[in-house]
Parts: sequence; structure tokens; C-alpha cells
Amino acid sequence: QVQLVESGGGLVQAGGSLRLSCTSSGRTISGYNMGWFRRAPGKEREFVAAIRWGLGSTVYADSVKGRFTISRDNAKNSVDLQMNSLKPDDTAVYYCAADPRWDVLANQRYTFWGQGTQVSVSS
Repeated sequence: QVQLVESGGGLVQAGGSLRLSCTSSGRTISGYNMGWFRRAPGKEREFVAAIRWGLGSTVYADSVKGRFTISRDNAKNSVDLQMNSLKPDDTAVYYCAADPRWDVLANQRYTFWGQGTQVSVSS
């Protein structure tokens, strides 16, 4: 069983940076695609970024491309999301997700989800 826990959220001013981390307290994530999603107040949950197991290829939502970077450390059983040049529109609860299926990457069909961490960006 994969049990995901996110950390690193907080309040930051526009233009600032935050680094989110997601760790698995259960099974290793080395054979899982890992994704980050977010849900802003009053909006649907949306895809942010994902990284594939194996070659580690990445994919990003257009809204965060060039500002956010996803990375994974299989030895530490974790995946991080470095967020730079934050905007008020980035305010949301951020969720980490994991799935072993090759075709589950930039969609919401992930099997395992964390509880989320709040990111708030002030203007």
C-alpha cells in the first residue's frame, strides 16, 4: 500500500518560491508514476505536473510550465515540486498522487492520493 504525505505548503508573497515534498510511508514509489494536482477554491481539481517512473520524463500544465519543476528521489522515496515565481492564481490545496500504470500520467486516474497541503500566494 502506498500512503502519501505532502509537506512544504504555506503562505508566500507573489514572486516567491515554495518547495513541496511528497513521501510514501508505505511501499516504495520507484515503480510508480507520480503526479501533483491542485484544487483552488471553488474550482475543480486540476493537473499540475507529473514524472514517469523509469526514465523520469516529465510533463507540466501550461499554466506552470517554466515556473514549476517536479523531481523524484527514489532512494528517499519522495517526489518534490519546486515552485518559483508564484502567483496569486497558484493558491490552492496541492495533492500528490501515485500510480503504477504506464498510461496514468497527466490525468486524474491515479490510484493513490495524499491529503493535500495548502499553498497561499498573496498579492
